[in-house]
Amino acid sequence: MKAFCLLAAIALTVPAIALETPRTPVLVELFTSEGCSSCPPADQLLMQFDTKQPIPGAEIIILSQHVDYWNQLGWTDPYSSKSFSQRQQEYAFALHTSEGPYTPQMIVDGRAEFNGSDVRAARDAIAKAAQQPKVAVAVTLVPAPKSPQLRIHVDGAELAKVAGKADVMLAITENDLANSVTKGENAGHRLSHNGVVRRLSQIGKADKNGYDGDPAVPLDPSWKRENLRAVVFLADHTSHRVFGANEVGF
Repeated sequence: MKAFCLLAAIALTVPAIALETPRTPVLVELFTSEGCSSCPPADQLLMQFDTKQPIPGAEIIILSQHVDYWNQLGWTDPYSSKSFSQRQQEYAFALHTSEGPYTPQMIVDGRAEFNGSDVRAARDAIAKAAQQPKVAVAVTLVPAPKSPQLRIHVDGAELAKVAGKADVMLAITENDLANSVTKGENAGHRLSHNGVVRRLSQIGKADKNGYDGDPAVPLDPSWKRENLRAVVFLADHTSHRVFGANEVGF
């Protein structure tokens, strides 16, 4: 009887393990601003994607990029950067966005764009992106007191199957940020954010020979290290289409 119970217990656990399937990384970028009254719902949606990971088969990696063109209307977004506005402008050309840059704008894997508050469009685009061939991006953290170091590896043969070459991009993001807005369209509201991009840069190029790098990552003392992530992704230089991504916490 004991042997039967043991076998039954094992049998019950096997299906649960078998049902676990690897998730495909999907990069979700949101162009947003604390000066835009339409943006908070999109910010919340991005946070839900990050914390709940609700799309089967997709490992959602988020980048919240705060643009600066709303700053002139009364509230200066403390997370905004001209470089993010420029990146969004480049997307407008690449994706042929008729209305040009706007907020909130969500972009999935550099290929699909839509209003960042559109839940159905977001879920559909992420699910579709998770079905596309991707390049594995291996990222590990080498801890250090001041400037932690990353070890990054991309297989060249794997990259050659989906793209001839790609920019290797590194974003440092911060979670659990909140701010009380006192001016502009969101005056009187406290806004919360995840995945806020603190720094975004190209750190190399990958091609048929792959890529191996071990960049040091200086961290600003004002950032909370326990809330930081390093996001590494492969993207086409002109279109920004994403071929693979991964992230690691600090």
